[in-house]
Amino acid sequence: MYRDDLGRFKEFKAQGVAIRFGKFSVKENKQLEKNVQEFLSLTGIDNADKLLYTDRYPEEKSVITDLKRKYSFRLHIGKGIARPWKLVYYRAKKMFDVNNYKGRYSKGDTEKLKIYHSLHGNDWKKIGEMVARSSLSVAPKNHGAWSKAETQKLIKAVEEVILKKMSPHELQQVDSKLRENPDGRLSIVRESLYKGISWVEVEARVETRNWMQCKSKWTEILTKRMTNGRDVYRGVNALRAKINLIERLYEINVEDANEIDWEDLASTIGDVPPSYVQTKFYKLKATCVPFWQKKTFPEIIDYLYETSLPLLKEKLEKMMEKKGAEIQTPAAPRQVFLLRDIFYCDDTSEGEDGEEKN
Repeated sequence: MYRDDLGRFKEFKAQGVAIRFGKFSVKENKQLEKNVQEFLSLTGIDNADKLLYTDRYPEEKSVITDLKRKYSFRLHIGKGIARPWKLVYYRAKKMFDVNNYKGRYSKGDTEKLKIYHSLHGNDWKKIGEMVARSSLSVAPKNHGAWSKAETQKLIKAVEEVILKKMSPHELQQVDSKLRENPDGRLSIVRESLYKGISWVEVEARVETRNWMQCKSKWTEILTKRMTNGRDVYRGVNALRAKINLIERLYEINVEDANEIDWEDLASTIGDVPPSYVQTKFYKLKATCVPFWQKKTFPEIIDYLYETSLPLLKEKLEKMMEKKGAEIQTPAAPRQVFLLRDIFYCDDTSEGEDGEEKN
């Protein structure tokens, strides 16, 4: 925890507000925009670009830095947002970076990138400044199927990042507690495989994929391992999972997706990571709810419950009648996973073209 967050977190705790991570809500984005504008008015700094990308203005850098320190920039930017200030700061930089909104690259721009990359290697921050683009924009990323080499690199990167944040004492505790009480230590091991991972660090180690691609692929690998390769979201199982997920979301009755305990909802599908359930929910609302982007979260859930749920149940009944008997797929028991069980399993089989099979 950053020292600037300690006081804020105590206030949030006293108010009964949980600290959040993950995707920012619309409400949080609006609060952040308000915080930035208020700080600009308070300090007289011309614009958000100067405030958040001070290095771009060397002649004014010392003045802006003094103003940020004098008026407690870190505390001000996180006001009313129950997140670590560093995450708020990164979000603000993404929202207000003028170089994020410049459109596609021309052939000339692409040639410049190749030249600068040959001179400066993977220093994307420096290259981005040279072409007036964000560092995320200039860094080349692959698309499509993952190669065997990429997948191995991802597994190695996640392993290094997870072990890096664990002290030798914690690692010893993991092994000793497993021997003493496997069931009691289950949550510790499981959570370490998908919670608190710095995907920015993973991206930097993988190099050829962005952090979202890395997280998505890791979720796929982890889900395959946790379910022993079972099809937990196909055919009858998929229909049941969708029905269960909609009913549970309607039952918990929250105002925002950030209030959902995805760990708890994972059981609606099976023994899977929380991010797997989030991905399936996103696809469900995107395919079933018209104009979902313009609806509030409760409106989305109401539509799914009132309109989509009856159709899914009807489809399931017809499928069961066609099969002649109800299909029961036994749920796999929740397992204990050691880090080595994941990192040294074979999830990198290749197809004929040298790319990994999906």
